[in-house]
Order: sequence, then C-alpha cells, then structure tokens
Amino acid sequence: MLFQRPSDDILYDALIARDPSYEGFAWVAVKTTGIFCRLTCPARKPKRENSTFYETIAECLEAGFRPCNRCRPMLKLGETDPVVTRLIDALDADPLRRWSEDDVIALGVDPSTVRRAFKRQFGMSFLEMARLRRMGKAAEVLNDGGNVIDAQLDAGYGSGSGFRAAIAKLFGEAPAKLRGKALLRADWIDTPIGPMIAIADTHALHILEFAERKALPAEIRRLREASGSSIVTGRYPPIDEIEAELKAYFSGENNGFKTRLAEHGSPFQRQVWQALREIPAGELRTYGALAADMNMPSSTRAVAGANGANQIAIVIPCHRVLSADGSLTGYGGGLWRKRWLIEHERRIAEGDGGRQPGYPAGTAVR
Repeated sequence: MLFQRPSDDILYDALIARDPSYEGFAWVAVKTTGIFCRLTCPARKPKRENSTFYETIAECLEAGFRPCNRCRPMLKLGETDPVVTRLIDALDADPLRRWSEDDVIALGVDPSTVRRAFKRQFGMSFLEMARLRRMGKAAEVLNDGGNVIDAQLDAGYGSGSGFRAAIAKLFGEAPAKLRGKALLRADWIDTPIGPMIAIADTHALHILEFAERKALPAEIRRLREASGSSIVTGRYPPIDEIEAELKAYFSGENNGFKTRLAEHGSPFQRQVWQALREIPAGELRTYGALAADMNMPSSTRAVAGANGANQIAIVIPCHRVLSADGSLTGYGGGLWRKRWLIEHERRIAEGDGGRQPGYPAGTAVR
C-alpha cells in the first residue's frame, strides 16, 4: 500500500498544538513572511490560508522560502552532524555570500564530506542551498523593478558577467530582461505517486507534470519561448487550486478538475485534449476509438501524437488511452503510474474510494 502523507489540515493542527511528534517530518512555509519553520516553532502561528506544508527543507528553499531565525529549522535537523551545523551557522551569518568549494576548504572541511552530509540531510548540496538563497533574493529585487547592479550585489556577485550567467542558467533569461516583467511561477505538488511540478501565471495553469518526465525540461523551454516570460519558484492561485483538486482526486473524490488551463498546442491538439477530458473516470479508450469519437477514424496516429504532447497530466487524462490490443503504452510519467491511475479511477467509479490500487484487471476498453 502506498504511503499517504498526513493532510495539510492535520499538519496545521500539529502546528497549532506544537506537536513534537511531527518534528522533522514536515515544515510549514508562511506566505506572508516568506519564511519556513518547524511545526514546534514558538513564534506566532500563521493563518491556515497563509500556510503551505513541505516534506523536506530542500522543497522549502526551492520554493523561495528562507529559514526562520527563531526556530532555525535547518540547524535543528543537522545538529547531530558538526560539519552541517558549522556550515549552516556560516550560511545564516551571511546568506548572500557566493560560496565556493575553496571557501569550504578554507574552513578546514573536505568538500566531498560536506556534499555527502548535506545531500543526506537536505537532499541538496551546501553550494546548491547557498545558491538558492542568493538567487531567490535576486529575483525578488528584479521583479520589483530594482536595479540590476543592486540585485547583483545582493546576490553576492562581484562580477556582473558571473551574475548574469548564473541567473540566466537558473531562470532562463538575462537579469535585465526580468525587470518589471510578468513571471510564471513554478512549485512542487506532492502526490501519493510522486511529486509533480506545476507552472502557472495569475490566471491559468500551463504545465502539470511528474518531476521525472524526461520531456519536462524541453516543455519548460518551449513554454518560456512561447510565453516570453521567465519562470521562478513560487505560487499563483491556479497552483493552489490544482493542488486542492488533486488532493480531492487522490483521496477518492470524483469532482472533476475546474482549474483554468492555458491554451497551448495546435487547434487539432486542443481538440484531442478536449476529447480526452470527455472520457469518464473509470472508462478507457484505444487510440482508434478516441479518433472515432472525434469523427476522425483515419487519424489514429495523429491522435496518438497529440495525446503524447499533452503537458497537463491527470487533468487532461491521457492515461485513459491504451493501445489497440488493450495493453498499457506511451505514458510520460511511467507505465506504473498509468496502471495506478487507471485502477484508482476504476475503484472511484465503483464507489471504492480509490483505495489500495493494483492492476486494472477486468476494466472495459473500447
């Protein structure tokens, strides 16, 4: 049976109660202050709508939150490792410093030891952690219309070319082009079958994919080019909306998805995607049957191609389409996930609440 993390409501109750049993299991990020804390932090508690919960410190940092100075969540997690404690103290003292391996060596610590210790504790290296804290601050300055040189100095870069290269690599664009520009925001959404990345603007969802999808980097690059926008970590309302709908879906509710989707793709692709959304949960189609449903019986191959070009997983349910012989095929998130989703939806349709998914035996296909 797949692991199910506690709901955000349970985690919020634990936060209010300062329940130590959740120590190190989840962290709360506060949207209004931009910080993340341990659930036992003694500081004043945020409102429920301003609280986002993450399972790892890496996720908190990647989402652009900084550690609380009062409960010091990173130090608490690493306090049994003196190497981690020492470097976290150094990073807290100078969060905008541009750290290098030479700096680590100057502290009398072996870089490979530091790398292993931080990967074990946080899921990222110390240098990656330091970079995220610098670049998150720089993005805020630029997006607020700040001067490039101010952002450069805040990020700890003495060299303008070094800063431009680093921020272009992270956000895909030169810093001058970020000033005053509408940004797309990206955040992680945890699900029982693995993390998904959601990218949205203020009005609509552009991408919803499983993190391991091989085509994801290319999809992000195309989105950046098509929209003319840069992408930074953070959230807009469509990401909160789709997270709530996914939570209901994975808990076994069949409420559908109402989050507004951005209109990408050719007219034919959008027609295929709409046809996919019209397949009821618990039912399956072959590519040929889907083409016939669209009154295009000779377009099976083109329908299959459009199916594979879908970049809104689950919501546009390309997992409900099988090969002509009824076998599982062609799912960017992995065939095991396709099997899981099909069985999950079959159980929902039968009133089973989607519990204990397995192989979708006996599911009708046409």
